[in-house]
Amino acid sequence: MKTPSLLRSAAAVIALAFVAACSNGSAVTPSAGSLNATYANKMLFVNGRPSTAARLNPLPTYANLVPEKKTSKDYEYIFNDYGSYASVFNYPKSTQMIAQVNGLGGQGCTNAQFGYGKKIYWNAGRMGTAPNFLITEYAVPSNKIIKSLTLSYENTSSCAMDTSGDLAVGVLCTDSCGPAGQLVIFKDATGKPTIYKTPLNREYFDGYDPSGDVFADGQGSSYNFMLVELAKGSSKAVTIKTSNSPAFPGSVQWDGTYMTVFDQDTSQTYQYTVSGTTATLKNTVTYNGASDCAQTWLVKGLMYCADAGNNAGEVFKYPQGGSAIATFTGSFDFPLGVTAAKK
Repeated sequence: MKTPSLLRSAAAVIALAFVAACSNGSAVTPSAGSLNATYANKMLFVNGRPSTAARLNPLPTYANLVPEKKTSKDYEYIFNDYGSYASVFNYPKSTQMIAQVNGLGGQGCTNAQFGYGKKIYWNAGRMGTAPNFLITEYAVPSNKIIKSLTLSYENTSSCAMDTSGDLAVGVLCTDSCGPAGQLVIFKDATGKPTIYKTPLNREYFDGYDPSGDVFADGQGSSYNFMLVELAKGSSKAVTIKTSNSPAFPGSVQWDGTYMTVFDQDTSQTYQYTVSGTTATLKNTVTYNGASDCAQTWLVKGLMYCADAGNNAGEVFKYPQGGSAIATFTGSFDFPLGVTAAKK
């Protein structure tokens, strides 16, 4: 890590305790008639495809809360199941869905580490024809495709962009869901990528700090939580030891002060400072009422949650936490990702 004193925060996960069914190969009750869920080695499979969500067990959704009424140029994208669609919102002007973009799914990111991106967003999870799987850039608010980058990995998980425009994509597992965990970096978000092996067996989420170091969480060979760092200019990712013990990987994002890790099992965001290979927990933010924020996105004063468990999109205060201040209304199909951008 370039700057030992640099503050970073780890985001806390929104989730309930894992059900006993999360054992090797066991089946659980699907949340909807079209979704079939199984677990294998602590990984959730939905309709046969590996997922970065912790669970598929929706609770009743929240009552809709009325947001502040004002004109907004902010757009929020809730990415649903892989290859399905994104639900588009214009909060705080409204909590109602304003558009649907077909063919998207999985996780998203934009060209801001913290806050609303400018004019574009990315979707990691849009599937092409093997071996040409895609991560695709879209324009805001037209939702037109700007470009697609080719990947040789089918089961990608996450994406993040640094201040210089480099794009990092995580690899969840191999086609047979064997060990993977690579970070794939596209210089200037174009061309052929450089592939970096990490200590992870499964990569779930990634995020950059302002120095251009990319952090990623996931699971090790024993399905234990792990956090790693690929420092800017380095060819080798190293394990970062956390002073607490997160239960299940969640979003990794810089929040302007800390590097954060979200724990899908505890519905908490962990805010860390990182020095060398140690991440020290400074604060914990707890969210009430969320079931499983499969991805979160932080902007000033807010945290957006793609809630796979509640089959909803929710808005919480950040870093205050507490109960949701608003719930998006519209069409959802197993939300897995969320990001936010301005036109």
